[in-house]
Amino acid sequence: MEVDDEGFLTDPNTWNKDIALAIAAEENIQMSDRHWVVVDFMRADFTEKGQAPTIRRITKAGGVPTKELYALYPGGPAKKAARIAGLGKPTGCL
Repeated sequence: MEVDDEGFLTDPNTWNKDIALAIAAEENIQMSDRHWVVVDFMRADFTEKGQAPTIRRITKAGGVPTKELYALYPGGPAKKAARIAGLGKPTGCL
């Protein structure tokens, strides 16, 4: 699998749950059902919209409150969740 300079998959179609678990382990995140809710939403939204969703979109359309999102993916939830979901870095992430 190919990744860019920041460790994001260059082709989201190469993603699978085993890859997600490996990336989550690199991020020191133990995936729970709630983590998968975010990842599944992000992948579905990406398929529909063509880009990784922002934090605002995840919280509004994905049904995960902001506080919970930050608890699930501390230190940059949209960026970390997008990386685990096999997507590119969301627009607006540093």
